[in-house]
Amino acid sequence: MLMAARQPEPDPEVLTVSEVTRQIKDSLEGNFPDTWVQGEISNLKRATSGHLYFTLKDAGAQLGAILWRSGAARLKFDLHDGLEVIAAGAIEVYEARGTYSLVVNRLAPVGMGGLELAFRQLFEKLQAEGLFDPARKRGLPMFPRRIALVTSPTGAAVRDMLQVLARRWPATPVVIVPVAVQGAEAAPQIAAALRDVHRIPGVDVVITGRGGGSLEDLWAFNTEIVARAIHACQVPVVSAVGHEVDVTIADHVADRRALTPTEAATLVTPDRQELRQYLLRAGERLAAGLKHQARTARARLEGLSARRALARPHERLHELSRRVDDLDARLRRGLRNRLDQLQAQLASRSAALHALSPLQVLGRGYTVTRIAGTGQVVQESGQAPVGTRIETRLTRGRLVSRVEEQHDQ
Repeated sequence: MLMAARQPEPDPEVLTVSEVTRQIKDSLEGNFPDTWVQGEISNLKRATSGHLYFTLKDAGAQLGAILWRSGAARLKFDLHDGLEVIAAGAIEVYEARGTYSLVVNRLAPVGMGGLELAFRQLFEKLQAEGLFDPARKRGLPMFPRRIALVTSPTGAAVRDMLQVLARRWPATPVVIVPVAVQGAEAAPQIAAALRDVHRIPGVDVVITGRGGGSLEDLWAFNTEIVARAIHACQVPVVSAVGHEVDVTIADHVADRRALTPTEAATLVTPDRQELRQYLLRAGERLAAGLKHQARTARARLEGLSARRALARPHERLHELSRRVDDLDARLRRGLRNRLDQLQAQLASRSAALHALSPLQVLGRGYTVTRIAGTGQVVQESGQAPVGTRIETRLTRGRLVSRVEEQHDQ
């Protein structure tokens, strides 16, 4: 039995790493050109270039994801670890590392729209900083000198406001600061206008807003740049965005929120008709009050004129004059009596002093002897030894002598 010769097996095709990676890249990217993925964000990193790198994960696996700077700049909300999102994009292979990632071009939070999430995030941030604090909100001037309207010059809102302002208080000039109120340029233009509006001479109140629209249409008034510009504006700001049901971040930051642009014009101006009626009623009350005061004053004057003091004014003066004379006489008598008492006391005390005077003692025959030269009174013989020169005071005159003898007894 003859057997066929075994054919040698062909050599396997050996690929380089780059070739394998290239085939995987072509296969993956060709099969996943536009993929929607739901997962939780983790390991979020923000590169200095502006690109966002993160991981989408669920309970069983994880997938790297990239959001380039241009897409990150268009996001209305902030990404953070733990946020559940739905991402759309293409799977791309990074050949240098042999890894694959989802290059995201659309991103939305799960359970709510992106704009709704962005609104909540910014609301919580600004509320924590105190931008909504009622204590910092300023009052509106009662009679504004000039009103600035930061809005679109062609919209229906500006026409409605101008009509109301002209009807209620035409004396106040109005300046329109034209800005876009919708689109990518709206927020920067509104913020710039609010920062510089105080430079317009006489402006002491600002209305900013627009007519109604979708959440996307009103989004410029939900941006952080506009909110901070309202907070920093140097004159009071009234926010008038959309209709009554539309509430924006600008409404919370502004000094006053108007439900509509028409109401905003009403808030910043008095009504001339109401003011005229008020002044008429005030004038009537003032006239009635003056008449009442005049009647009261006339009655008081008539009552005063009937009093005796006013009817016979000289009688009171004469009475007072007599009282003064009586008081003067009593004062003089009192002074004389007091003087007599003092003179009697003086004479009595003079007599007592005179009786105690040493001169009176001398008058009764007594003398006073002193040591000549020193004036020392001699009270005993031992004070004046023999030969001592002494001086003796008599009732009249004195004697100067010298001691010849001395006796102790």
